[in-house]
Amino acid sequence: MDFTEIYKQSGNLASFSPGAHFILNVVENTLIVRRTDTLQITRTWTIAAPSSTANILSNSKSIPSNSPEGWISHAGWSCDSEYLLAASAKKGIVEVFKLRDENWNARIEAGVEGLLKAEWAPDGRHILCFSQWGLRVTIWSLVTGNATYIQFPIHPDRGYAFRSDSRYFILAERHRSKDAMGVYDTTDCYKLVRHFPVPTSNLSSLALSPTGNHIAIWEGVLEYKLHILSLAGDVQGTFSPKPNPGYGVRNVAWHPTGMFIAVAGWDDKIHILDGLTWSAAATLELSSKIPVGATLWREPSNWLETTQGRGFLSYERLQGPQTISLQRTDPTKPNPKSGAVQLEWNKTGTLLLVRFENCPTVVHLYDFPASSDPFVPRLRCVFQHSKPVLHAQWNPVRKGSLALCIGSGSIYTWSDEWIGENGVEEDMAECIGVPANTKFETRSIKWAPDGKGLVLLDKEAFCCAFEVEDDAES
Repeated sequence: MDFTEIYKQSGNLASFSPGAHFILNVVENTLIVRRTDTLQITRTWTIAAPSSTANILSNSKSIPSNSPEGWISHAGWSCDSEYLLAASAKKGIVEVFKLRDENWNARIEAGVEGLLKAEWAPDGRHILCFSQWGLRVTIWSLVTGNATYIQFPIHPDRGYAFRSDSRYFILAERHRSKDAMGVYDTTDCYKLVRHFPVPTSNLSSLALSPTGNHIAIWEGVLEYKLHILSLAGDVQGTFSPKPNPGYGVRNVAWHPTGMFIAVAGWDDKIHILDGLTWSAAATLELSSKIPVGATLWREPSNWLETTQGRGFLSYERLQGPQTISLQRTDPTKPNPKSGAVQLEWNKTGTLLLVRFENCPTVVHLYDFPASSDPFVPRLRCVFQHSKPVLHAQWNPVRKGSLALCIGSGSIYTWSDEWIGENGVEEDMAECIGVPANTKFETRSIKWAPDGKGLVLLDKEAFCCAFEVEDDAES
């Protein structure tokens, strides 16, 4: 991989544009856009202070421009890379800029209800603003300048979804102390088309299937119960394992085809539900023993010191029965350090990535058979590291490419596309040092939409890494 220089950033706000031609990053109150090929700055904008009217309406003291509280808290690209937004939640303002016209500007001031979060709708012409205290979500149109208000969203971070074709906006709401679901038509000014009660008493989150036909909703931490609903509000199925593990659902991930859904709680088990009966077709369970047939990839000890952080080294590949250490948890105490903190399918749904909290240095990959083969998922490989894994993410384009980081001066990659000496594809896992003249610890990673590059984020800095292409391929 080729690495760029290290640049300043704040708030972990740095990302590629949807076309991967530009990179935005934030430094305090300033939004910066760079070209991907040269990393040269092409645009900069600074967020202004709220107007005096907004300060009066919000009934809050003005925040000094140099105060970290007033820095940009949210930033993002529209789907066509034409517009960018930058929001300061504490100031209650959202600024919208146009990439091709540096002087064009739109501004949203939240007012008395405050601002908790702002993000783009999938069409790139509407902006969602969630107010404080769960009062409402406001959808602003850049085309008409009008706003649509929806009251009482439950969770501004995980209680809503757009259908894959962007036609419908599904929002979990709470009216008169009861959970409900609203379905809104995005092509008709977010007009309400369905509103129905849901069978949860304390809805924790929702997940919309890739096909857009089903919604998975589940209870809070006190009850392990997941419901599958249609967009019309009909209950298609309910899943609750027996015996009851005592804690609720922690993570849910739909298979890319929508034929399966992976459900994980706090009990170190993952249930794979089929899309016909909504019952468990298979159950994966964490174990300290790695079976025969699975590979243990172990990070070499002290490899960063040996290479001085300027090279790459293969993982140690161990075959045969192996063991990993698991942390003991006390289920009688609240928020036990157990269960799956991450469930993520690869692009084709043939691999499932799992990170368990009670083995934080380890990542599991499970193999799922093709539709023509018997449905018997199995553990494919395990990655073991010297420090807890902070972030792991699949390549958005290639089915067998994974990157992860552990808060050290390196990144770690795995691929099943390596061509061996006999001309057959085989697995390859590598530790790659980030060449830096200053201390740089990779704490988060983001793939480029074309799958050819990565943004590596430290607390106050970022750099990019790009795959080296052969001349023949390029």
